[in-house]
Amino acid sequence: MSPLAFSILASIVLTVVLNLMLRLFPGAARRLGDAVTRLAERPADQSGAEPGRVRFFFPWKLMLIGSIVLTIAINLLLVLLR
Repeated sequence: MSPLAFSILASIVLTVVLNLMLRLFPGAARRLGDAVTRLAERPADQSGAEPGRVRFFFPWKLMLIGSIVLTIAINLLLVLLR
C-alpha cells in the first residue's frame, strides 16, 4: 500500500472511529462542548466583563474535508520531491 493511500485511509478510519465513539457515548459531545464553553467564558468572568453565553461551533465536516485535502496535498508533495 502506498503512503498516500495509507494516509487517506488512516484519516478516514480515524474520523469514523471518532464519530462512532461519540455515538457510543451520546453525552460526550455535549460534555465536551460544555467544557469548551466554560473555558471560553472563564477569561470574561475574570476581567469583570458582563458574563454572556458563548456559542461554540465545531465545523466537523469542514475539518474532515480539510484533513483529507491536506493529507493528499502533503503526500503528493512528498512524492514529487522524491
